[in-house]
Amino acid sequence: MPAPEDLTDTADIFGLLSDPNRLRLLVALLDGELCVCDLAAVTGQSESAVSHALRLLRAHRIVAARRSGRMAYYRLEDPHVRMLLDLALAHTEHTDAIHPERDGAS
Repeated sequence: MPAPEDLTDTADIFGLLSDPNRLRLLVALLDGELCVCDLAAVTGQSESAVSHALRLLRAHRIVAARRSGRMAYYRLEDPHVRMLLDLALAHTEHTDAIHPERDGAS
């Protein structure tokens, strides 16, 4: 069994990936670098919401920024997170999930 701290850190990563808005940002970054304004446009979020999410993702070293003048371009930093996203998206494409919590069924 992994150390308790490692399990907590792993749970934190899944927690970051569990938010649909952050997940949209990360999926958008699978294709390469984007600035905040482009991420906002692609994901349908406000620039303020995107900036807030990116700060959190940067703090956990999931994304990194590159400055070019006044602009910052964000990219996925961790190849393991890229792999998790790729696997999760592939899983979703091949699975018809049942969501009783969404359908109100028990």
